Amino acid sequence: MSENTQHAGPAHGQWTPDGETLPHPTEDALIGAIANVYDPEIPVNIYELGLIYVIDITDQGAVRVEMTLTAPGCPSAQELPVQVREALLAVPGVTSAEVTTVWDPPWTPERMSEDARLALNMF
Repeated sequence: MSENTQHAGPAHGQWTPDGETLPHPTEDALIGAIANVYDPEIPVNIYELGLIYVIDITDQGAVRVEMTLTAPGCPSAQELPVQVREALLAVPGVTSAEVTTVWDPPWTPERMSEDARLALNMF
């Protein structure tokens, strides 16, 4: 995480003398949104698969995500980053979302969570 990443904040706006402020997205809220995105060939969400490498949140609500795919020839290479971006933009307080696909370090099954391993019978 970058030093301007914020991990906590209100999930809703607050009233100030100048009017309502925008809510600030939390890392947990962003992870929850990303966890709704699934690779169509694998019955586990992409966060549990270990495809998300970086989540940065600025104080202004801009989000930057670096993700990878299970393989460079993945048939979902075009659609998954778009789905992640759309999921992020649906989180209250997110003002913009940039999703970049990276290949270094390469994804390996060791990046999966224990829950993903259990779901895929890979223990």
